Amino acid sequence: MSTDVRTLVLLRHAKSDYPTGVGDHERPLAPRGIREAALAGDWLRATVAPVDAVLCSTATRTRQTLERIGIDAPVHYADRLYDATPGTVIDEITKVARHFGADVSTLLVIGHEPAMSHVALGLAAVEDSDREAAEDIAAKFPTSAMAVLRTPRPWEELALGGAALVTFHVPR
Repeated sequence: MSTDVRTLVLLRHAKSDYPTGVGDHERPLAPRGIREAALAGDWLRATVAPVDAVLCSTATRTRQTLERIGIDAPVHYADRLYDATPGTVIDEITKVARHFGADVSTLLVIGHEPAMSHVALGLAAVEDSDREAAEDIAAKFPTSAMAVLRTPRPWEELALGGAALVTFHVPR
């Protein structure tokens, strides 16, 4: 097993708009979401190691969030991440090597609630995680929020309780 630590960033899409006649999958970002996605990108670049790869839901608001955060990394758009269960999100994470073909040290996943909060709390090992961050996530995982976890495990071995929750950030 590799001794490299991997970083997982779970990002809930930025605030979306609700235009009349537009289905949920196609909803775009609201003006607030456009602003906050840029702030999320600024924080991500300043705080987390460079992102090596991105898993992104196919929804319009997640794609626009990715565009606005300004991360330049290979992207795999997964229909399964839209309206996903936590198990589906974890399954996509464990397939990182298949999606990108290279060792990915820092992975960004852009998805939706309630999956993002459940994945963050499910992966977080209680003894190794930031308790305050976990409490904040349990209370609310707002739009543009990011949970950062670290794990020594290869992506394909990531399982419940297999990571440390190191921080939770809500850009405003």
